[in-house]
Amino acid sequence: MNELTRRHFVTATAAVAGAVAIGSLGAAPASAADRTTNWAGDRTANGWEVLGEAKGFTVEGSNQSVRLAAGDAATILLHIARRFNYEIDQLRAGDVQGHRTSRRVHQRFESNYLSGTAIEIRPRAYPLGAKGGFYAPEMVVVRDILAELDGVVAWGGDFKTPKESHFEIAYEPGHPKVKGVAQKITGWNTGPGDEGAGATDAFDPGRRARAKSFARSGAARHAA
Repeated sequence: MNELTRRHFVTATAAVAGAVAIGSLGAAPASAADRTTNWAGDRTANGWEVLGEAKGFTVEGSNQSVRLAAGDAATILLHIARRFNYEIDQLRAGDVQGHRTSRRVHQRFESNYLSGTAIEIRPRAYPLGAKGGFYAPEMVVVRDILAELDGVVAWGGDFKTPKESHFEIAYEPGHPKVKGVAQKITGWNTGPGDEGAGATDAFDPGRRARAKSFARSGAARHAA
């Protein structure tokens, strides 16, 4: 079950538990989820400081909130959540999760929740160890988001042990690319409204070509 696709997981589970909704799978493949450790460092895997608490932010266009590291990290991660809400599916209660204080992790990259620099979007639907959870049109949007953010965000679907619900800041605090992307998003948010989340066409041929090129050149860089 190590590289199990979500659709195969649904099929296998249905034989035992009956019809299971995609949004409530609830269990990751055992081989990935059973390997746990306690994160002991003062900084998370991406170099950000572990936080005892984090500020709550509302995801624009929804009534959902998420706790994140204030500043550039929040600006970037909220942009991802907004685009998911507008372009993939409406966020519902429990769909988006960020900062946590529990140091129990299954993979090193999950430590980034401790610093509020990573989010999970529908972790029960896209669990650790599962691949193929997004349909093709949804993947167009995911790849467009990653290309738009110019490598500042890494997606768990590209990792050696995948987690397609996971998005994280890929650079250490103070990195100029983090600041640059955050400033770009802030400009969209404060501009006339014809750019950014809610105004993006991920299926535009030019954007799709850029996203495909970025995926080929950049995905392997974030393998974990």
